[in-house]
Amino acid sequence: MEAIAPHLMTAVRAALRAGQEIMTVYTHPETDWEVERKADNSPLTVADRRAHAAIAAALEATPWPVLSEEGAHAAYEERAAWPALWIVDPLDGTKEFLKHNGEFTVNIALVRAGAPVAGVLYVPARDVLYAGCTADAAGAGRALALRLAGDAARRAGSLEALAAAADDLTRLRREPGRPGRVVASRSHMDAATQDWVARYRAAQSAGVELCSAGSSLKFCLLATREADVYPRLAPTMEWDTAAGDAILRAAGGTTLRMEADGTATGPLVYNKPDLHNPFFLAAAPAD
Repeated sequence: MEAIAPHLMTAVRAALRAGQEIMTVYTHPETDWEVERKADNSPLTVADRRAHAAIAAALEATPWPVLSEEGAHAAYEERAAWPALWIVDPLDGTKEFLKHNGEFTVNIALVRAGAPVAGVLYVPARDVLYAGCTADAAGAGRALALRLAGDAARRAGSLEALAAAADDLTRLRREPGRPGRVVASRSHMDAATQDWVARYRAAQSAGVELCSAGSSLKFCLLATREADVYPRLAPTMEWDTAAGDAILRAAGGTTLRMEADGTATGPLVYNKPDLHNPFFLAAAPAD
């Protein structure tokens, strides 16, 4: 079985390069962003396309094919035969990008046998990078879950150097005394989520805060213990969640399918015939 960890640095460099392409557009609002509407009415910009091209070119050096939101989608009959694949969202949070609030990310995940085993999530406007790799995939006896500045990531010549410059998310702990915190979508808050939060609050003995974040940043808040749960009761695609899910799992958290009655079952599965995710509940690692 092909080792995964050595290719994590390729994904890191791909994410940083994509972020550079995105920021070239983002910091020059007078540029024509070439905003289009896709079939699902979600926006597509020139930054999405440039980021996709940068990532696709970088990942060609790895042994695995790429399934990108902005690329051609192979039929399931072909994808089902792939032992592993990259699942990519070159610009997650295009609505946040268009609002110019900085809450957008580059998502790159490696999925093996339906599970996200490695992920890179880069926040270009903040120049912060997150990376994760399960213990199995890392081949080092323990998972890697990292957060570091983009500048430090660009200087790192190896995965070891990357880890040495990073915060180890597996060692972080929830801030003592802070109230419970639910994180929800900034652009997709709906009545079903509000009802879930109300029930969650009623079931807790202590106070519960609600915070909002765009794109895959919600997974980052869980991985760093800044939030506790993320209920998602609105549509998402596999590329929206795979990278954040991989990092959260590497940090010790979970992302579970949520049934209609609100109960959580097994983990999210990837590279399915239908690339839509079911509703889910993501949770921070236990201290």
